[in-house]
Parts: sequence; structure tokens; C-alpha cells
Amino acid sequence: MKIYNTMTRKKEEFIPLEQGKVKMYSCGPTVYNFFHIGNARPFIIFDTLRRYFEYSGYDVKFVQNFTDIDDKMIKNANELGVTVKELADKYIEEYFKDAKGLKIKEASVHPKATENIDAIISIVKKLEEEGYAYNVDGDVYFETKKFEGYGKLSKQPLEDLEAGARIDVNETKKHPTDFALWKKKKEGEPAWESPWGEGRPGWHIECSAMVNKYLGETIDIHSGGQDLIFPHHENEIAQSEAANGKPFARYWMHNGYINVNNEKMAKSKGNFFTVRDVSKKYDYEVIRFFMLSAHYRSAINFSDELLSQSESGLLRLYNCLYNLEFILAKAKGKEIREDENEIKAQIMSFKEKFCSAMDDDLNTADAIAALFDMARYINSNINETSSAKLIEDAIALYKELGSVLGILYKNQEDSISDDARLLLEKRAEARQNKDWALSDELRDELFKMGIEVMDTRQGTKIRVIKGTEDEN
Repeated sequence: MKIYNTMTRKKEEFIPLEQGKVKMYSCGPTVYNFFHIGNARPFIIFDTLRRYFEYSGYDVKFVQNFTDIDDKMIKNANELGVTVKELADKYIEEYFKDAKGLKIKEASVHPKATENIDAIISIVKKLEEEGYAYNVDGDVYFETKKFEGYGKLSKQPLEDLEAGARIDVNETKKHPTDFALWKKKKEGEPAWESPWGEGRPGWHIECSAMVNKYLGETIDIHSGGQDLIFPHHENEIAQSEAANGKPFARYWMHNGYINVNNEKMAKSKGNFFTVRDVSKKYDYEVIRFFMLSAHYRSAINFSDELLSQSESGLLRLYNCLYNLEFILAKAKGKEIREDENEIKAQIMSFKEKFCSAMDDDLNTADAIAALFDMARYINSNINETSSAKLIEDAIALYKELGSVLGILYKNQEDSISDDARLLLEKRAEARQNKDWALSDELRDELFKMGIEVMDTRQGTKIRVIKGTEDEN
């Protein structure tokens, strides 16, 4: 497998530190609200990377943190009149609801900043002892000029980084790019005892401490959104390598930005959407499919039109699966016939195309294209005259490849609303009673709801042509 390494700006062969094992860390959410579609992209992308590694036989240890103490957390908690912990607990629970809907697997470990204060203090003390950190009346900063490689991830010299995004302006710092490792307690803020007095950790240090604690001093892959390259990941590298004297991560992976209707997403523009909001109109699986439909390093545009296209595309893939399941019950002969060997070989060849795409820097767009090619071939070459074994093998591989992407896991009934299911039952009863007029009327009604009904010699066959929702 080749991975584009942000550090070297080129694709590199993936060679893990330990054969057969992968140690991955991906930056998680700050849990002060529901996570938005911009957050969802790296969560889905790097969940898919993990799935593919596991599918390829690797033992993966995947760590994704929860930032449960920072300025945003404190501000929102104060505005809502709750404690920071209460706010964090609420939105961690909500994170798992959305993550489950998006088929994002739970990490091997989901550490919280507030539960790792000792590990954070330990690394800050080490940085201070090594001369990389300085204390200003209880605020501890990392001195970027002391770390020779500062700027190597973002590929900018220290002078150019002074104007970088998300740098706190503070007259007590020696240099504008110096960043907080430990913040002195302010009135009304949560605080912990430390060698520098009561305070709380800075944002960047928690990830270094958690990587060190749960994965070790050097890991295989560190990932996140493109917006984290500077200053967050740059600062993680500086503080981790300064403390440990070893490379921090061998491969850095960053996904591209999400625009909304071709504009940068921002609350001020009114185009800021949480996944929870979007899931009210589009199924979670459609959101996941949409996120995987473009290469992860490309910028992606988010719009109703593109989500509708993703919904239609996903339905096409599902209808191939549902058709296979329908004809399986009607299949003639159990074992694969000699004349079917070429069809079986061709179907199996799509696995090679799929894996070749995934091996090329996690090219999920081409992997999905391989699934569409597979679906088209199956639709043209497998029917009710095919052997049961051929149909079963096609279903198994189709679902196997889908599971790598976290899609194609639903039964047909899951795609049909309760209202549509009731009409199907009424239509079956009407046909049994030979009430053909009512049968046709119900068929037309179902079509309007997104369900195409076809009466064949093998029985009634349905095809979902668009998503259906319960009116209540």
C-alpha cells in the first residue's frame, strides 16, 4: 500500500514499525456540541483506512481522543449554566450516536484530556527540564526557536509562521509562535494541581501525551483534517520529538476541506451543518457514501444536489444486492456449472480492482467505481438461471467489499418505510383476492413513494428507486 505522506509531500510505500501491526492516532472532536460535516470527513476517512488495514490482515490499534477541556468547552458550559464535565459527557454520548449511524467503529481507546492530566504534566515537566519550555507566572510555553525542526510539516520557516492561523497573541511569550503547554487557572475555570500551580492543559499537549501513553513514542500513522497541519500537528511534532528525542509519526495523512455550495463552511455564512441536522434529511449511510465518493485529499463540495446523487448511487448498488438475494431463492442447481467458471472468475477480479484502488493512497473513489463495475457485470450476467453457489459467491464478495467501506449492510426491509411496507402488504392481499384495480392503484402509490413493484413469474419483485420516510 502507498500512502501520501504530508511530511515528505509524496506517496510512500507503507511499512509499519512492527510487522503485521499498525499504530494509528487520529485527532477527535472537541465535545462542546454535535460534530459537523467537516469533522465527519476525517472520522469517516480514517475509519475506512483502519477497516482496510484490518481487512488486509493487520492488527490495528487505533486511538482517537476527546478534547473535553478547552476555551470553547468552558465558554459553552458557562453559557448553558452547566459544568464542563456535564457538557462533555452529553456530547460524547451524542458523538457515539452519530458515529454509530455513520458506521464509524469505536476506537481501540477513546482517551479524554481530563483523564490524562498526570501524563500531560509529566511531558510538560520533561520539556521544561530539557530546556524547551518556560514558565511565566503559572503559564508554561513551548519555545519554538529551541526546536530546530519547527515548521517541517507545514514546510514554512519560523518567520513565515508568525502570521499563521490560530496563534494566540500574548505579550508574555518570547516568540509569537510559542504555544501554551499549561495554562494558569482563571476564575470560574476547572483546574488541576501542577508544579506550576493550579491550571489546565493547553490544546496541543494532550495529543502528544495520549499518543505516548497509549501507542508509544513513535507511531505509524497520525491523521486529521488539513486545517490541523498548522499549528496543531506542527506543535505536536515539536513537543513530542523534543521530549522523546525520537520521530513522532512515520506517516502523516490529512484530508481536504469541505465547502458548502462552493463556499467555505462558516457559521457566519449560515452554511454550517451538523451531521445530526443532515441525517434528518439524508440517511447516515448516504452521508458516509458521499464522503467516500471523492479522494480524501481532494476538496469536496457539500450540497443537496450532490447528496441526492449519492443517495441515488447508493441505491443502485443496493438494488444489485437485493436482486441477487431475490433470484437466489429461484436459482436452479446448487453447484457452479462449468459454463459459469468464467463469470465467477470475472466477478472475483473486481476484488483485485477494488484493492488496487485502496492500495493507491486509499482511493475510495476508484474503489467505489470498481463496485459499480461489479454491479453492472452482475446485473448483465447473473439471473434466475444461474446456480445458487455462483449467486451466493457474488453476494458474499459484494458485501465483503462494501463492508471495507462501511456500506451495503442493510436488508431490503430496512430501506422501506413502515407506510410503504403496509401498502405492499395490502397489495399482496389485493392480488390474492384478484382485485387487480386496487393492486394497480397501490402499485402507483408505491411508485410515488420510491418503491417500484414488478410482478414476475418468480414472484413480486420490488426495487427501491429513492429513499422512503415515515410520515410520522
